[in-house]
Amino acid sequence: MPILRISAFLGFILATLLAFIIQIFIFSPISPHPLQIPPPAYPTPLPTSYDLQGLFKVDEGGVTLVASHVNGSKIWFADDVIEASDGMVYFSVASTKFGLHDWYLDMLEAKPHGQLLKYDPTSKVTSILIDDLGFANGVTLSKDQDFVVVCETWKYRCLKHWLKGGNKGETQVFVDNLPGAPDNINLSPDGSFWIALLKLTSDGLEFVHNSPILKRLLASHPSLLERLIGIHTKATAVNVAEDGRILRQFDDPDGTVMSFVTSALEYEDHLYLGSLDTNFVGKLPLKKE
Repeated sequence: MPILRISAFLGFILATLLAFIIQIFIFSPISPHPLQIPPPAYPTPLPTSYDLQGLFKVDEGGVTLVASHVNGSKIWFADDVIEASDGMVYFSVASTKFGLHDWYLDMLEAKPHGQLLKYDPTSKVTSILIDDLGFANGVTLSKDQDFVVVCETWKYRCLKHWLKGGNKGETQVFVDNLPGAPDNINLSPDGSFWIALLKLTSDGLEFVHNSPILKRLLASHPSLLERLIGIHTKATAVNVAEDGRILRQFDDPDGTVMSFVTSALEYEDHLYLGSLDTNFVGKLPLKKE
């Protein structure tokens, strides 16, 4: 009888282990070969991405869908958008694989599914300017509109794509190794940029991104993600010059007043901060009185 009990117990353990392995390696929603993400530098009529499923135009006449596909593929996760003075519209697609509510799976998989798109209102054609971006997020134009900037959230950097001049059509790194993951970016009156930065991973859990097995386990059990995600514990915004130099940085290191700040906009010597964790807009004076 003891031998039978031991055999039954071992059978149960083996069956449980097999089910666990199958859950991780077969039913996980992310790729079986997730990559690592780079660590942070240190431990109009208005176009809109309405409902995230394309580019919409909002005016007094209502809401009109103007772009729902690019190169024959459906746009599922449109993110940010900016309109140039010549009418051209530039907008980001955060991921062509994961949707809004699964955004963190894109970071866990760490494979580039993002895009920067251009919509021509005259020809009504949508084209891809940059493909294979690491979660394409905020988009804005330079003061002279000679280049467009797009943020790659889990790559901790922003790229610029030249629209005019001798470098027209080229894509270069605008700012790299940011002290957080860039969300939205806005042009400042002086020609610099304000970028809201996210803390993607909780302190002490950065090692998870080096383990494909752990990442697939987390992807299969979303309830565990809350312990990994650090966006609710800090707020950061940086001011970046037109040449990519970081000029100023503001932090709420413990999220005491605000956390999960996704946008920073300068207006009349104040910085206005938008957060997905608060029911108010933050206001920070930029000049000492």
